[in-house]
Amino acid sequence: MNREIVFIVYVSDIDTSVAFYRDLLGLDTDFVSPRYVTFALAENVYLALWTGNSEALGAAGNRTTEVCLNVPADEVTTTFERWNDKGVNVLRKPYEEVFGTTFVVADPDGNLIRVAPID
Repeated sequence: MNREIVFIVYVSDIDTSVAFYRDLLGLDTDFVSPRYVTFALAENVYLALWTGNSEALGAAGNRTTEVCLNVPADEVTTTFERWNDKGVNVLRKPYEEVFGTTFVVADPDGNLIRVAPID
């Protein structure tokens, strides 16, 4: 079966957002167009940044979705420290949740990014 899974994040400035995600996640772009860029996460799985629906950002209240990066449990705090040193907008410092230590930051458009331990 030929399928791809693409997680789309709406952004207002493609260049700023590509630089942000590239630096934060250590990923290279896979596909680049003027308003739509993807990062390959795994075979047939992509994170996409898209300005084509950025008007939805202005009307959005609290974000109800997140991009979640799972790392080994002993790397959650060091990831927080590294990202905090970069000046990322920290929404919640590391705290304990049912699945372990986690924290939440926001991208330049306020989209949520969580770091949590690998299950």
